[in-house]
Amino acid sequence: MNALFQHIDHWSWWILAVALLVLEAFVPGTFFMWLGIAAGVVGVLLLLMPGMGWEYQIIVFAAISVASIVLWRLYFRKHPVTTDQPALNRRGQQYVGRTFTLSEPIVNGQGKIRVDDTTWKILGEDCEVGSRVQVTGVDGVQLKVEPLGTHGPEL
Repeated sequence: MNALFQHIDHWSWWILAVALLVLEAFVPGTFFMWLGIAAGVVGVLLLLMPGMGWEYQIIVFAAISVASIVLWRLYFRKHPVTTDQPALNRRGQQYVGRTFTLSEPIVNGQGKIRVDDTTWKILGEDCEVGSRVQVTGVDGVQLKVEPLGTHGPEL
């Protein structure tokens, strides 16, 4: 085992760093990036201190990896990413608050509505065709609706 690790130099760590950073490009989650940075730092330390034993290299790599991941998680928890489209990957949430006219009745608490080019299952009070409903929530892949008045404003 000792003979295997005797030939590790700063280039080995830098190659590992590049490989981990390339892997990060294909695997989402910002995990391999921190391992790649740690490998790069160990490569720099080994360049500055060429006599560092492989045991210490592994310990430094592990310590920097764990520390950088923990620090990133703490920072990310305090500073979450904000987006201008928070419902982008939660398609049903995009329809909460919107109003639709039923083209099929709601029977026994279940029905269907057509939204753009998609048919959604809906849950709500029984209503007849032509009733107006408002989406109030999402339950898995079903929209929760409540009936609205079917008549216009009274004068």
